[in-house]
Amino acid sequence: MKQSLHAVTLVVPDYDAAINFYTATLDFILSKDIDLGGGKRWVLVTPPGSGEASLLLAKADGAEQEAAIGNQTGGRVGFFLETDDFQRDHAAMRARGVHFEEEPRVEPYGTVAVWQDPFGNRWDLIQFA
Repeated sequence: MKQSLHAVTLVVPDYDAAINFYTATLDFILSKDIDLGGGKRWVLVTPPGSGEASLLLAKADGAEQEAAIGNQTGGRVGFFLETDDFQRDHAAMRARGVHFEEEPRVEPYGTVAVWQDPFGNRWDLIQFA
């Protein structure tokens, strides 16, 4: 038996703004952008070099979903971007205006720094030890 995590939904205020951030700023690949009608789209972005896991960018629909933007994990870091070269990616992200909440730190499990996307979602940039 083989199973894998295909995608995780990230509620965003606008499809195009989210696509722009993830592709232009982070170099993610726009894997799918399918019009579903009624203003809905199936939008998948995938980190470069990632074979399987993607983010499903879902435009908030209604006040309850809009309130969840940037707080889908209750204020905790909810997303983890693994890198094979922390210094390279940290420098590139900072140069492109990504907001880091802290300086890089070394933990027993690897080098990590918390950052936010423009919608308020908290992420770890991490290179495992």
